[in-house]
Amino acid sequence: MRIAILTRSTQPCSSTVHALALGEALCAQGHEAVVHAPDPSGRGFFRDAGCPVVSVSAKPVTGSAAVQVQTRIADYLAHFSTPAACDFDVFHAQCGISGNALATLTRRRLIAGFVRTVHRLNAVADPQMAQWQERAIVDAARLLCVSRTGAAALLAAYGARADMVGHGVDSTVYRPEPEPGDADLRRRLGLGAGPVFLSVGGFEPRKNTLTIIEAFATVRQLVPDAQLVVAGDAARPDHAGYEARCCASLERAGLAIGPGQPVIRTGPMAQADMPGLYRLADTLAAPSLTGGYGLCVLEAMACGTPAIISARAPGVVGTASVEALAADPDDAAGIAAAMRTSLVPARRAQLRNAGRAVARAQTWATCAARHLPTYESFAPGPAPLMPVATGSAAWNIQRFPRDA
Repeated sequence: MRIAILTRSTQPCSSTVHALALGEALCAQGHEAVVHAPDPSGRGFFRDAGCPVVSVSAKPVTGSAAVQVQTRIADYLAHFSTPAACDFDVFHAQCGISGNALATLTRRRLIAGFVRTVHRLNAVADPQMAQWQERAIVDAARLLCVSRTGAAALLAAYGARADMVGHGVDSTVYRPEPEPGDADLRRRLGLGAGPVFLSVGGFEPRKNTLTIIEAFATVRQLVPDAQLVVAGDAARPDHAGYEARCCASLERAGLAIGPGQPVIRTGPMAQADMPGLYRLADTLAAPSLTGGYGLCVLEAMACGTPAIISARAPGVVGTASVEALAADPDDAAGIAAAMRTSLVPARRAQLRNAGRAVARAQTWATCAARHLPTYESFAPGPAPLMPVATGSAAWNIQRFPRDA
């Protein structure tokens, strides 16, 4: 099959990491998967890819999130404006931006329909952003999710059934054995004796950074050498208020930010540094407010690093408490307790062994194989939508025979 996979950015956000790895796995299985993303920088994707990629011509844009989304939808529509550009068997959107572009292309009859992976549902206050989020879901012919949590949220919000495809992890890259560059990374970040707690994703509401900071402040009182590394890009402009709250919380707790300080904020991390960062961390703190495991948890597990996840997220296999520590994402004291538990040697050994077993089973090849039945049974045209309740978000997508 010729599969067009569309994501939101050439930078290492979760949907782009997922899209590239999925494309590579599909190509390894004999398909032609081409990953597309808007590229206003002109620098291409954040890493070399083992599958064809297309940097979609995109205009630099500033302003509100709605303005940025509208511009990126227009960039995609300009790229796929001709039948020749639409010569694929399957169109697969990994984000709301590409989902809206593909919805328009479907209505223009340039494509027969599209598959949509919903990585998470966002709480959206802006009416236009909410409309775009809904359209990219209800106009899809088939829906996929990366977690059972996400599938349950879709069913509750839209009455829509989605197939669960999960994530994968490359255990040849993310592995527990130390690499020569790890020591240099430790020096660059200013990491001390530790323990080191890691949060991936920057100061972001959905990453629950504020509650993680509050939990760490409690742990720091008991473990004076503890450090918290917040890895990832700076907060989005529309999250400036949340970032300010995080900084205020650190100031109240007397926790300085900087290399060698109690809290280290890395900003954007080179992808090549991420395996080393997981290995240097004693514990990954990822009690997300939305979604399930996420890529970072599997990557940490593959590197032998225990993880703290949300108690609301089902485990990848069996009971989540076997492979990870679970905490209520709204309970800073509970997260702090999980942080302390993660340092107990016997419990660390259990988590390390169980986590590595989970990671070994969650390969990108397995993830790609889960997509194939959806691709192969893909029916042209949009799914019939039947309202099941009052309100703009009450829809039932009838094409899904299985619950995720």
